[in-house]
Amino acid sequence: MASTISKPAPDRSPVTGTATQKRKRKPFLLDIYSTAVGKKYVMAITGIIGIGFVLVHMIGNLKMYLGPAEFDHYAEFLRELLVPILPRTVTLWLLRLTLIGAILLHIHAAYSLTILNRKARPVKYQSERDYVAANFASRTMRWSGIIVLLFIIWHLLDLTAGTLNGSGFVRGHAYENVVNTLDRPAVAIFYIIANIALGIHLFHGVWSLFQSMGWSNPRFNKWRREAAIGIATLIVVGNVSFPIAVLANIVKVKS
Repeated sequence: MASTISKPAPDRSPVTGTATQKRKRKPFLLDIYSTAVGKKYVMAITGIIGIGFVLVHMIGNLKMYLGPAEFDHYAEFLRELLVPILPRTVTLWLLRLTLIGAILLHIHAAYSLTILNRKARPVKYQSERDYVAANFASRTMRWSGIIVLLFIIWHLLDLTAGTLNGSGFVRGHAYENVVNTLDRPAVAIFYIIANIALGIHLFHGVWSLFQSMGWSNPRFNKWRREAAIGIATLIVVGNVSFPIAVLANIVKVKS
C-alpha cells in the first residue's frame, strides 16, 4: 500500500506589505464624479442652473422698456435681496459665485468627458458618421460654449466691474450703464453674436440634459425638441432685442 506524502500548506502570507492595505476610498460625491455617468449628471445639473439664471436675467432686463426708474429700481432690488438677514449685495454676490462655480464645473465635466471618450475610442471614425447623425448645434457645442464663456467674462467686466464700459460708467446707474455700452456698435454686434451662440448652446443643452438625467423617452422626443427650441428662442429674442432697441433709439438715455 503506497504511503501518502503530505504536502506542506501553501504560504498564504501576502507577497508585500501593501497587499493588506485597504484602498483609500474617495468621498462619495467625488467617487460619483469620477465616472462618466457622474460627469453627465453634473453637466445636466449645472446646465439647469445656467438656464434658470439666463432666463430670469432676461426677464428682469425687460424692465428696460419701462424706463430708467423701473430698471434702476429692479437693479436696487437685486442688491437688497435678503436684507437685513444678510448685508447689502451679499446675496447677489452669492448668486454670482454660484453661477461661476456652476460654469467652471460644467466646463470641467465637459472636458473630462471628452478625454474619457477619446480614451475609449482611440481610433477616429473613418466616415462622416458624426456629421450625418448629429445636428449643427451638437457639432458646435464646443465653439458656442467658448463664445458664451468669453461673453460672460466681458459682461461682468463691462456692467459689474465697469472696467470695459468706458468713461461713462456710474455705479448704481444700471439703466444708463446698459444703454451707454450697447450704444457702441461693436459691443452691440458682439452682444448679438454671443446671444445667438448662447441660443445654439441652449438648444442642444436642453435637448441632451433629459438624456443625461435619465428622463429621455422616444415618446417625448417631439416635446423635448419643442421645449429646447422654445427656451432657446425666448432667451435669444429677449436678449438680442436690447442692443437692437438701443441702436434704434427705442431705448435711450434722456438728456
